Amino acid sequence: MIVLRPPARACAALLLLSACSSWNGDPESLKKQTDYSKISPEQIYSHGVDALHGHRYSVAADQFDAVQQNYPYSAWAVNAQLMEGYSDYLQNKYTDAIGALDRFIQLHPTHRDVAYAYYLRALCFYEQIADIQRDQKGTQEAMAALQEVVNRFPDSAYARDARLKIDLCNDHLAGKEMEVGRWYEHQHLYAAAIGRFQRVVDDFQTTNHVPEALHRLTEIYLILGMTDEAKRTAAVLGHNYPGSRWYEDSWNQLIADGAVKGKIVGEADNGGFFSRNFGWIF
Repeated sequence: MIVLRPPARACAALLLLSACSSWNGDPESLKKQTDYSKISPEQIYSHGVDALHGHRYSVAADQFDAVQQNYPYSAWAVNAQLMEGYSDYLQNKYTDAIGALDRFIQLHPTHRDVAYAYYLRALCFYEQIADIQRDQKGTQEAMAALQEVVNRFPDSAYARDARLKIDLCNDHLAGKEMEVGRWYEHQHLYAAAIGRFQRVVDDFQTTNHVPEALHRLTEIYLILGMTDEAKRTAAVLGHNYPGSRWYEDSWNQLIADGAVKGKIVGEADNGGFFSRNFGWIF
């Protein structure tokens, strides 16, 4: 996991500026200044970062914005745009942060810190992912933004962290499919439930929801009298997840339904008996 912080080059410049600045006021009072023409962009930027380090994120964002508004053609305005996005991110103002980062990316596509801008933008979407009871549009937006980081900067540390977060997003989406599928099954809408569980198996194969999805499919096929499909699905479950409790439940259901012969097993069997028997049956 990457510890999010401003680009190192911006911080290094700041330390120098803090030592050189002749303005000794509080950043809070600087926020109230109306004539920024009397304050150099270096000083405004420097005290913006001072505010950032002091966890006064709103003040910091105001100072970085002041640099851009009053000295739009200065070199400091470029860094200020990125730092404003970072300040907004720290305040959970994700929409504002995304706006600032989009402007930075559009205006400075070859900037040395553009990879960081893409990554920070993706984090803004990622932090807004809703729980699985709610619509998952935000999860899909986060995945798209994270994938863009991977595609554009595949060898960067940002891409490595983005890949981990993409896996978490996939797990989240699979969880949503499982929740909907279980609801359909409870309502006896078996065709709809099968579609949801099959999607987890087909599209989210690397998530930890697949064993349950295969078990639920076995369960529904038995309810519908589709014994061969139930046995085949359980065999896939047993081959890929032989020690899973979902495999044990599927085995016991097949025995209870008369689809296979054997004995009901519990956790103490550790999967050995029904794994061997499924291997023999299929």
